[in-house]
Amino acid sequence: MKTLYEGLFIFPETLDEAQLDQAIEAVKVELEKLGGALESSTRLGKRSFARPLRKKKGGIYVVIMFRLEGGQIDALKRRLKLATNVFRAQFMEKSGAVTAQEA
Repeated sequence: MKTLYEGLFIFPETLDEAQLDQAIEAVKVELEKLGGALESSTRLGKRSFARPLRKKKGGIYVVIMFRLEGGQIDALKRRLKLATNVFRAQFMEKSGAVTAQEA
């Protein structure tokens, strides 16, 4: 059974809208090669880093929800390291609905 993941992707801030669309499409293609499926993507916009990382001062943040077999997540990480337009990526497994608790 495929697990639902939330991925925070950071793309270089030098990308324009068309290049960002191509970079998100490239992530979708990599997911599909591994048998996964993209559920949704939300652009959070350009953000500055707290401190420079690899001589970069900021990036474009995008949250992507996707489904993928649990054993394939490491393969996805390896593939994304080869992608030139993905600066950083972090994944979190999303389990069931989150319920609010009363204080």
